[in-house]
Amino acid sequence: MIDNQAKAQEHNFDPPWNKPPTDGLQFTVKGIDNVPDLYGDITDPELTIFFAGNQFMVIDELLAEFKKAYPAYNRIFAETLPPGILAKQIKEGSITIGNMRISHKPDVYTAGKTRIEEFAPLFNRTEAYAGNKLAIMVQKGNPLNINGLKDLGRSDVKVSMPNPEWEGIGKRIEDAYVKAGGRALKEQIMKEKVAAKTTFLTQIHHRQTPMRILYGQSQAGPVWYSEALYQKMIGHPLELVSIPDSENIEATYMAGKLREAPHPKAASDFMDFLVSAKAREIYRKYGFTDLNK
Repeated sequence: MIDNQAKAQEHNFDPPWNKPPTDGLQFTVKGIDNVPDLYGDITDPELTIFFAGNQFMVIDELLAEFKKAYPAYNRIFAETLPPGILAKQIKEGSITIGNMRISHKPDVYTAGKTRIEEFAPLFNRTEAYAGNKLAIMVQKGNPLNINGLKDLGRSDVKVSMPNPEWEGIGKRIEDAYVKAGGRALKEQIMKEKVAAKTTFLTQIHHRQTPMRILYGQSQAGPVWYSEALYQKMIGHPLELVSIPDSENIEATYMAGKLREAPHPKAASDFMDFLVSAKAREIYRKYGFTDLNK
């Protein structure tokens, strides 16, 4: 315990994991002043995009290539919070993070297919552009020999699990639990182990799950395949355990152009870019599924 606390205090693995802008004063203090899910220009943006948070790893390349293809747009603001939080932000008109209040209206909102369809009246255009599947993120070397979803029900495995109340992936993972071990496995992980405090429910799993595993607070977590792959890509001591198709689920990412988009032309241009060959190439690089293949 002491060793884990000491490692956590070092903040070695804290985000941001993306590359911040290089101009102006640089002031990021890991664990103190660090806002990893807000990107770009918050002042007078020419385009505002709300991305479902598990796409954070594509943001740098995706927005850079969009600016190359559409050089008229220089000031872009993006958020990569959980899609449920972003939906509430749209409904409430603002979000407060720490002491900062953000009241930008999005031009484009991306999320899973089910959520986009749920909010269909908000959009005047929708596009499907990428897919994904689940994997299990574990500590380097997989010391607890976790081989599949059933192992997450073991009492000796501390699980980091997205809270279905906040994050759409949580409900999809529950579906995978049922496929792998019936409702008994779902109840074991989501009720019995939550009560025993060996399942931790996150509010922002694409940050909390890898950090909890990196700092020894959890030993495993079901995540999107792209998230586990990215942690390996940036050299963090985590590994990926594949889930067979018979127990896995597939996700379809969709984007919606808001009817009340503040920048309708920019929104249309970004929607066009998101379904382009270049955008599909970037998503494939980070482990997403190409819907056109």
